[in-house]
Amino acid sequence: MHKILPLLLLSALLAACSAVNADNYAKLHTGMSMSEVQAILGTPTQCTEILIVKKCTWGSESRGISVSFAADAAMATSANGL
Repeated sequence: MHKILPLLLLSALLAACSAVNADNYAKLHTGMSMSEVQAILGTPTQCTEILIVKKCTWGSESRGISVSFAADAAMATSANGL
């Protein structure tokens, strides 16, 4: 139990400091470059690319932000669980 408590506290602290939140989601808009989005959200958790569209996700499926890019410009954003 004594070893688990510090891990739980660390997890709670990291979650509180996450850039994946409603305030940062509100800062995103179409036309932003990947580097502008990363300046707000940090490094994406994952990115996939199909043809000319690159979709990057920050966070998880249950609590995350997704941005789709074409020619390095954000064309769509979505959020889950914020």
